Amino acid sequence: MPNDINTAPAGEKALHAIEQLVLFALNQELIQPADVDYSRNELLDQFGFSEPYALEFSETPLESPQEPLDILIDYGFETGLIPENTDTYRDLLDAKIMGLLMARPSEVNAQFFSLSAEKGIEAATDRFYKLSIDSNYIRMDRISKNVLWLQESPYGDIEMTINLSKPEKNPKEIAMARLLPPPVYPKCLLCRENVGYAGRLNHPPRQNLRVIPLKLNNENWFLQYSPYVYYNEHCIVFHHDHVPMKLTKESLKRLLSFVEAFPHYFIGSNADLPIVGGSILTHDHFQGGRHTFPIQKAPKEQTFTHASYPGVSLSIVKWPMSVLRLHGADPAVLLECGNDLYEAWKSYSDPEAEVLAFSEVDGVETPHNTVTPIVRRAEDGGFELDLVLRNNRTSGEFPEGIFHPHREMHHIKKENIGLIEVMGLAILPGRLKEELDAVAGVLAGDLPLLAAVKSEADHALAQHASWVQELAERFGTGHNHEEAVKIVQNEVGIKFTHILEHAGVYKRTPEGQAAFRRFVQSFGAL
Repeated sequence: MPNDINTAPAGEKALHAIEQLVLFALNQELIQPADVDYSRNELLDQFGFSEPYALEFSETPLESPQEPLDILIDYGFETGLIPENTDTYRDLLDAKIMGLLMARPSEVNAQFFSLSAEKGIEAATDRFYKLSIDSNYIRMDRISKNVLWLQESPYGDIEMTINLSKPEKNPKEIAMARLLPPPVYPKCLLCRENVGYAGRLNHPPRQNLRVIPLKLNNENWFLQYSPYVYYNEHCIVFHHDHVPMKLTKESLKRLLSFVEAFPHYFIGSNADLPIVGGSILTHDHFQGGRHTFPIQKAPKEQTFTHASYPGVSLSIVKWPMSVLRLHGADPAVLLECGNDLYEAWKSYSDPEAEVLAFSEVDGVETPHNTVTPIVRRAEDGGFELDLVLRNNRTSGEFPEGIFHPHREMHHIKKENIGLIEVMGLAILPGRLKEELDAVAGVLAGDLPLLAAVKSEADHALAQHASWVQELAERFGTGHNHEEAVKIVQNEVGIKFTHILEHAGVYKRTPEGQAAFRRFVQSFGAL
């Protein structure tokens, strides 16, 4: 930005920022040349201006809209468009601005299907993903702050992330949100009615959201990208209607149907039971994208066949969780095998291995067995279906879940192990960024901090206290900061690998693997 703009009055800076945004939208094809004057006028009206920037405008095209957006949002706060200068209110205005610089949903859909017909489905998803980034629906400025590293493990490299992309509300906003009536529209964050929705304190804005209609098994579904993309082209495929998640044969058929239409994407579903399921069980949906996860690279340890499913192989995979990988060229045969295996697992019990399919309370049977299914195209062009066996039983020793992160791991991760983490990508809470930096500080010689953690029950690192002391005893406190960070990250990665082992129904012991084979053989595989 030229120096004279840096020192210009706030209103002039805002007018200049409008010109920058309109040029950005044009260059990124969010709008067409015929939309330029219209889009400028929409922004002028939004910010209370009657005339555009008066000086000559010549600007190098921007790679991101964030700088002019921040200028406009600052101006919006100064002029009362938002009541407080918090992330929540800034995001509400951010989405509104970018929503004024985008094509209507019908136009986005028309471009997607036109590109797909002319250049193929990859060209269509490439363009749609870029649109979701350029419109600031996917906040790459935040995602770029995520902490990432690879963790060596007996199962191959595990991908570790500390997620900083999802903004946290401040206590005042949380208190205000509690005073609002329960949301009735949209019913949830996945409903199609989110497209264009202005948002509120307890619901994020979605004026810059666009979705693509799909047909899966002649049913109406939609595709969109996640605003928090945990991996490349992280997409969400969600049902047209607000219907609860339930894993059935039709679910598996939809997954196979999706990868037939989108062969460059994987797709999977969270399990459909509490504890082992996803965070949103009220709206049927899947997650997919263009990423090779560690689970996909994991080797097969033992392969079986079944006379009833010609052309399908069934393998036990070397993975901390209990994975059966089905491979076949014919998706119809693979579907029958996968569904029959799933149905067999739902009713399978092996008390010796602590696997009980049902428990009875007051005469009512509660089911415990389900799966996390993942579908992709194989290198040979065939189809792969991973069925990750899950069980959500609890016990006195493990009240949060027998096959769930155990309590000694809760200082790192206590949330459900969902689809993405099942595949070997850890999504650790944002709080760990500062906490782990502080732990590394102890190993780099911050002895007063170590003493405070030991002695103060309400210390910010209290939940890590025993772990911090253990690390200090094992590794000492004389490391430089870079060495200390690597030690702490490695120890967190080891813990996460153990967390996945906790979630595995059949343990990686001779007894556990023998029990795993008992189930496979009970299904009739040889």
